[in-house]
Amino acid sequence: MLTARYLVRANVLSVSDDQQALATASAVRRSVMSLGRRLKLERPAAGHTSLELSVLGHLHRRGQLTPGDIAAAERVQPQTLTRTLTSLAEAGLVFRSDHPDDGRRTLLALTAAGLAALRTEMAERDAWLAGAMTETLTGTERELLRLAAALLERVADAI
Repeated sequence: MLTARYLVRANVLSVSDDQQALATASAVRRSVMSLGRRLKLERPAAGHTSLELSVLGHLHRRGQLTPGDIAAAERVQPQTLTRTLTSLAEAGLVFRSDHPDDGRRTLLALTAAGLAALRTEMAERDAWLAGAMTETLTGTERELLRLAAALLERVADAI
């Protein structure tokens, strides 16, 4: 049988857990946003937009996708992507083909040039980040960050 003392203690613990979760979420959000801003500064001036790189990244990780699939992943309306997808196709970074099951839809695929562009932009920022991590973190801290990166990906994909 549950006693009043047990129920009060359980409520205090759950509030504490909720507060801890909120504090952790706030710290992670601030850190991710700060790092994102810093990485954006490391992007070449003549480079691609964030949305273009995101589209190329989706196609690299997931293979062929419809514009609707990409819009859903980016949480934007398909019309929002029209200019970006046209620009990427005209630059030869993505290839459009007819959807095999529905002639009204198209599939987008990453071209060799698109993969090269994505790798170039990623390499420059990865090099900066690796240098910053090497200068400021211990080996153990870098390993913790590697593990945390996988956890952050899981959280981002789950919502």
